[in-house]
Amino acid sequence: MTGGYDNMTRIILVRHCEAKGNTYRILQGRTDCDISGNSAAQLDLVSLRLRNTHIDAIYSSPLKRARKTAEAINRYHVLPVKTDARLQEIDVGEWEGKTWSEIERDYPEMAKVWKENPGAFVSPNGESMKEVYDRIWDGIIDIVKHNEGKTVLVTSHGCAIRNFLCRALGKTPDGLSDIEWCDNTAVSVIDFDGALKPKVVVMNDASHLPASLSLHKQGVMYENGV
Repeated sequence: MTGGYDNMTRIILVRHCEAKGNTYRILQGRTDCDISGNSAAQLDLVSLRLRNTHIDAIYSSPLKRARKTAEAINRYHVLPVKTDARLQEIDVGEWEGKTWSEIERDYPEMAKVWKENPGAFVSPNGESMKEVYDRIWDGIIDIVKHNEGKTVLVTSHGCAIRNFLCRALGKTPDGLSDIEWCDNTAVSVIDFDGALKPKVVVMNDASHLPASLSLHKQGVMYENGV
């Protein structure tokens, strides 16, 4: 690869639609929760948003909430959907399936780290935030390398996307607090030049969702159901 945006590769990064963990306010992490709640309407709207966008390839986390999001968008593109485990959500270990109130009760110190200094977070018997920061970056960089000059749709998860955008903006994990949580089906667009230098063009945009279909616009904390 050579430098310059003439050789640009575009990543369209989409968070999965609403899933049971989001609906019931539990941390789902690596738990393979199915889609639920507002998911059907969200998928219709994000699919229509991207209907006329040229897409050359589609990659997804293997978790069904991300995969079904990719498949819905693909109804207008009819491409193979490839999965990559590096696009998965953070493994929150012992926190999986718990509500935030249960976590604050049972793990008060680490819950405080998650909220106030997320870059230093380490899941009890799960992943550290630094591990997520590194693996989501490595996964998408490999996708860019294999699709030079193309436009690629990638479907992933809230915490993973937050980490990727943090690094794309040139921040270390210590800067994670500066990156907002994204809505279900929110769209980010990142261009990479031939030297793999990222440029964030669109960030966490869910303008296709009315407030009635958006937990984020209703003020729901996004750590509840990553």
